[in-house]
Amino acid sequence: MDEAVKTLLAAVLTLAAGAAAAQALQDPMRPPASLMEVTAGSSAAPSAAPQLQTILIGRAPGGRHLAVIDGETLRPGDDFHGARVARIADNEVELVRGRERQVLRLVPPAAGGISPARSTRGQ
Repeated sequence: MDEAVKTLLAAVLTLAAGAAAAQALQDPMRPPASLMEVTAGSSAAPSAAPQLQTILIGRAPGGRHLAVIDGETLRPGDDFHGARVARIADNEVELVRGRERQVLRLVPPAAGGISPARSTRGQ
């Protein structure tokens, strides 16, 4: 066999072996598998309450308010699974579905009723 053909064959075999051993990259923003599992007999939609993941508020007066709920970026007035985003505050988002209101909090209140945003330093 010609030396060039041997080199080409070796390169192809090396690439094929590397591709077979490669693992798929994991999405670092994907929720854990335990949150994504759907049990037999249930619908494809998760039955858990929506998860507020982040809130972004522009610094300028009247700045843009964005919230990410279950991976979906939303603004006030947007629709989310049949509910309207009524309000986006520093730590919570209010969803309205008809007469029903649901408040999603970024950080749940701490035990004992002390707000995580409240500082006791210097008191």
